Amino acid sequence: MIALYILGIIVLAVAISSVKIIGQAEVMVVERLGRFDRIARSGLNILIPFIERPRSIEVRFFDTDPGGLKRVVQSVTARIDLREQVLNFPSQPVITKDNVTIDIDAVLYYRVADPQKATYSVANLPYALETLTRTTLRNIVGEMELDSTLSSRDVINGRMREVIEEASIGWGVDVTRVELQSIVPPHDIQQSMELQMRAERERRAAVTNAEASKRAAVLEAEGLRESQVRKAEGEREASILRAQGLAEARLAMAEAEATAIERITAALPEGQASTYLLGLKYLEALPQLASGKGSTVFLPVEASGVMGALGGLRELLRAREGDDTSPGSAPLARTKRPSPSPSLGFPDPMRGVLGAGSDASRRDDDKREG
Repeated sequence: MIALYILGIIVLAVAISSVKIIGQAEVMVVERLGRFDRIARSGLNILIPFIERPRSIEVRFFDTDPGGLKRVVQSVTARIDLREQVLNFPSQPVITKDNVTIDIDAVLYYRVADPQKATYSVANLPYALETLTRTTLRNIVGEMELDSTLSSRDVINGRMREVIEEASIGWGVDVTRVELQSIVPPHDIQQSMELQMRAERERRAAVTNAEASKRAAVLEAEGLRESQVRKAEGEREASILRAQGLAEARLAMAEAEATAIERITAALPEGQASTYLLGLKYLEALPQLASGKGSTVFLPVEASGVMGALGGLRELLRAREGDDTSPGSAPLARTKRPSPSPSLGFPDPMRGVLGAGSDASRRDDDKREG
């Protein structure tokens, strides 16, 4: 009974080990008598005991403990995951072309495309991919300077993916992406970069301030020029308007004066209009001459003749008015015969002001009356 019990346990264990249930997106490489036989897909698979067995492969992944410390976990499994996997490995020091040592942390995304090649073409697939990524990264960054390395992550990612994918085709692996997580230069280089960045920002700020000041000065000069141009145009238009107004006023005054002269010429005998106008000018100037502080006024010789002529002209106008009013004569139009003005003669107060010069005027008047 004990032997049968032991035999039953062995048969049950063999049967359980022969039945394999494979999950979705997983496969299993099955060997028969040590040789590759088939690939067991997802679902229920039964293996022949002691003849068929699954082939195991190594896998590596990062795990984080409760303290936040990352560690690499490596194990052996018979199930090959067909999903896209992440191969993350610790950062490594890389020397650039300008001899600067930097720490680069890279991550690789890959997917097992051919489980048979992934099992038999390479002994340790994760380690092989990690080593290939490290060497490729050193070769690419070693040809670039520090500034180019910091600013050309996409270029580095693309070149690494091309190199790794070309080398891993024979392993049955499809490399989907290669990314650089971080690039950490040395501490002294970081300080120098910060100083350089600060100096560059200060330079840009100074250039921006200078350009702003220049633009402000240009705008101010343009505004001043425009205001001066506008002001000059306004003054020019105002001067033109003033000149036009003055010209119109002078034309109006000239027309009025011409009309007055025509009326005076029509009202006086022929040839006496100029004498009358000249006498008026002298009479208008006399109050200004007499308004001074001196008590003696000197007149030119011609003035006495003009004043005598004005006195005779007064008598002539009176005589003409008497003739016009005689019987049998036609009366003159009132519009053409101006009323005798007191200013045509010299009143007594004016004669006293003229002084000695008025005696000559009296003699001229006596001669004309004789």
